[in-house]
Parts: sequence; structure tokens; C-alpha cells
Amino acid sequence: MAISSSSWALLFFLAILLSHGVFKLEASHNVYTNLQVSESVPAEQPYRTSYHFQPPKNWINGPMIYKGLYHLFYQYNLKGAVWGNIVWAHSTSTDLVNWTPHDPAIYPSQPSDINGCWSGSTTILPNGKPVIFYTGIDPQNRQVQNLAMPKNLSDPFLREWVKLTKNPLMAPAQTNRINSSSFRDPTTAWRGPDNRWRIIIGSKRDRRGLAILYRSRDFLNWVKAQHPLHSAKGNGMWECPDFFPVAVDSPIGVDTSVIGNKVKHVLKVSLDDTKHEYYTIGTYAIKKDKYIPDEGSVESDAGLRYDYGKFYASKTFFDSVKRRRILWGWINESSSVNDDINKGWAGVQAIPRTLLLDKSGKQLIQWPVPEIEKLRINQVNFSNKLLKGGSVLKVPKVTATQADVEISFKISGLEKAEVLDPTWTNPQILCSQKGASVKSSLGPFGLLVLASNGLKEYTAVFFRIFKGHNKYVVLLCSDQSRSSLKQDNDKTTYGVFLNVDLVHETLSLRSLIDHSIVESFGGKGKACITARVYPTLAIGDGAYLFAFNNGTQDVEIANLNAWSMKKAKIN
Repeated sequence: MAISSSSWALLFFLAILLSHGVFKLEASHNVYTNLQVSESVPAEQPYRTSYHFQPPKNWINGPMIYKGLYHLFYQYNLKGAVWGNIVWAHSTSTDLVNWTPHDPAIYPSQPSDINGCWSGSTTILPNGKPVIFYTGIDPQNRQVQNLAMPKNLSDPFLREWVKLTKNPLMAPAQTNRINSSSFRDPTTAWRGPDNRWRIIIGSKRDRRGLAILYRSRDFLNWVKAQHPLHSAKGNGMWECPDFFPVAVDSPIGVDTSVIGNKVKHVLKVSLDDTKHEYYTIGTYAIKKDKYIPDEGSVESDAGLRYDYGKFYASKTFFDSVKRRRILWGWINESSSVNDDINKGWAGVQAIPRTLLLDKSGKQLIQWPVPEIEKLRINQVNFSNKLLKGGSVLKVPKVTATQADVEISFKISGLEKAEVLDPTWTNPQILCSQKGASVKSSLGPFGLLVLASNGLKEYTAVFFRIFKGHNKYVVLLCSDQSRSSLKQDNDKTTYGVFLNVDLVHETLSLRSLIDHSIVESFGGKGKACITARVYPTLAIGDGAYLFAFNNGTQDVEIANLNAWSMKKAKIN
């Protein structure tokens, strides 16, 4: 969570519980005290999602599995489409796709949270009881950690939660050298071989980001460790930390408390300064309670991100029912605060993604949960289709505002690829300079989504191929520069270098399109970019879907599958 003032009105995230582990979330925001009350939601809502989670109106952020039922606890403004007046709203689902609302679960009610109930995580105790740790703001405006638990475990919907009277269980003090305004976002707890529970909390000291470690034998009395689990210079505040194991040689997810030589560990941090998230892969030295990133794995722009677009305050949990680790993230707005107020809502949940360690051991692979595929209808397919240089191919019979598209390409003539200048090290800048309209030999080619007739508006998701030193380099871009005729939207172009072996691997792209969201997965989930766009022409029946090749060399569409998507039941 974040109580800092920043130029973003952002946050969104969760507290999701799943079997043996769960979530927490949130991020920085501005509080708009004079802009809280929303009028009724406008009848025309071209940007509201149809299968991404969001409530009927106002500001959201935020998701658990208990007795087979998924719970999404999210931070919600009851009074407006901006940040403020936050409670923990609550919805449940049997499939991670369709959601039923319940009354708010947690709201300010005791001194330890009287100034706000912010982000947190859930842990499932050995007796099967879920508990929530969350950050509260006390009367001195200190960030403190509180515990809540269900009032009635026989209620599968867990509709009522009670707080410990001895809250807070962890608080900043001069004696523990913790900054009271930088002490937030407790993670899912894990249990070591000594039977002691461990939890980390995001913090900073000067410009050093910290994952402060606490230990407990009974989950009620917590003692701060002498050293953090991990820290890094020059990062600033670490928000929404997440720490979990991933299997080395198996596609199966593992419980948060698993430790040993068959797993690697992942530490993810959300940087308050940049609003970017980074994860490292490394080793957890349990005897020293230290996390050691692998060589070259760093928390900076040279490091790895779950998503290179609009995606923040993310959190994973272990789904012990289906034995998978699932990642959730928040997609914030690209529109202005005034536009958010006019449309009556802000903030959307990304589609939950399964998460695995790549066979290289050097990065994670993400893919939308298969449950989302139940919404697919009216499949369109074609294969082995030549896409000549400078051509655009319309994909017919697809609801272009609400679609799931998978496309793969066969590439020939790699030796003709543009030479990669050694100074082109920043993929986002490179995508901005070489957008969808800039020709090269192999690229840009890919998809034009939420495109208007005549292509006055479109969002381009595409590849470029370069010839690097002893290898070919693939650039994946999501270009929003032509996404809307409206000028005051954020139209940032995003980019990432995709680690694909073009000699042995097919170059693939999947995009989930949902009115104002384009979630794209390159290289079968090796890199992801989420865009938030607000077209003025490409809405409703005025939106189209195209495959395109603006390079000088022909490429072949090996296979294309596109589906219209049914509307999910969301609150």
C-alpha cells in the first residue's frame, strides 16, 4: 500500500487468499478529498470491461481460495472514482471469471486503523483458518500491521471479519529504526523448518529499499530480525513485496512454505518512485534468513518485470486445489482524473495469470488462467497465410472490442534483418522511436487492435527483428500513440526485448482485448505488456481487428485463432 503523495492516483490491489498462501497489495495514490461523490454512472460506457473484474462504479483495487471458493478482497472507494474513503470490498467466485459481490469485509473501526485500512495479505494456518494481515494508519499517522480473522468459519463466503483487540501486532519505533511512513504491505507468511512463521514488510532507509523480516512462533507475537531478508541501494521505497518459491523441474506450483534444492525463490518489489515492478530469481538461505538473487538478477531497469505496461501492486498466491501459482495485478487508468469522475469509475483487475519458472531458470513464464477460455465463442482460424510487406489483413467475424487472439509467425530471410545498434539498450525508447509506422526489413508486424475504419485510431502490438552480435534480437512493442483522437490520455508506447530463439522457436503473440484493455503475451508468456486505451472511433461496431506487416520483407502467419468473448458476470 502506499500512503505517500505522488503524481499518480494509483493503487489497486488485493488481498487474495489461496489455500496455503495469499495476497496483499497496493500502491501510491493521491487522495482527492474534494472530488469524492460520483454522480450516477453514465448509460453509455464504451470503456467498461466485459470480462476483467471491476465493480459497478467508483475507484477499486485489489483479490483468496477457501473451501473451493475464490475470494477477492479489494480496496474500494464507496463515494467516488478517485482515491479516498477506502474499505475492503469483497466478491467471490467459483472460477476466477464470474464474481458475486458481498458487503465490505474490513473498514476503519479501531485505533490501529482509524485513518485507513490499507493493503495486506492472507495466510492459511495449518488448521485451515485464513487470517489477514493488513496495514493500518493509527492516530499518529504511523503505518502499523494488524490482524483480522473470519467471525464464522462455517460460512463459505466469509462475510464477516473480526480484528484482534491487541492490534497492532507490528509497529515502527525508534528502537527498531523503522520509518513510520515507510512500513507497509505485509506479505503472505511462510513457515520454516524451525516451525517459526516469517513475514516481510516493505520499507526503505534513505534510498535503500528494504524487505524487513519478522518472525513468530504463534502468529501473534512477532519479533523483527536484525537484518532484512533482502535490500538494494538506490531503489527507494519497496511497496507490495512478494516472496515465494517456484519449482525448478516441474510445471506444478508449490506452497509458499516449500524450501529446498527443488525450488528457486522469487522476490518481487514495486518501486514507489517509478511505479514499475521488478522481480529477481535467487536462493533462499534459510539458516541465515537471507535471500540471494542470482548473478545478473537485479531490481532496476536492467532487471525483469512481470509486465512492461500498466501493471502494478501485483501479488501471487498458491492455489492448492489446482496446484498452481497465480499472479494478480492492477491496471490503472490512462485517462485524466476528470474523465474518471465523468465515467464514474477507475481501476481494473488484470486477468489472473499462471506463473512458472522458464526451463532456462532465468525468468518466469506467465499465461492467462485457462478458465478465461470458457468465454470464447465464434472462433475464426486461418493458417499458412502470406502477409506481404506493407499489407494489412482484416480478421472478420470477431467482436473486436471483446476478443482473444492468438497469432504465430514463420520468419524467413533473417539475414536481412536490420542491424541492432549497440546503443539501443532501452526497449521502451526503441519502440517509441520505431513505432508501427516506421518500416524496417523484418517488422513491424503483428496486430492492430481496437482499430477504426481507415485506421485513424489503432493500438499496434508488434514485433521487430534485429541482427545483433552473434544472435537475432526480437523487440515486442505495444504502441498506443494512435490509440485515440483524444489528446489528454496517456499514450505511452511500451517495449521489451523478447528472449526467443528464432531458429528453433515459433514467434507467437496472444492479446486479450476488452474495450479499454489490451493484455499481450509474447513468446508464449516470456514477456507481457498491458495497455490501457480510450479510442473515440474504435468503439462498439466501429472497432476492427487486423493483422499487419509494415516491414519490407514478407512474413507468414503460421496460425491465427481469434475468438469473440462472452461477457462475464462481474458484480
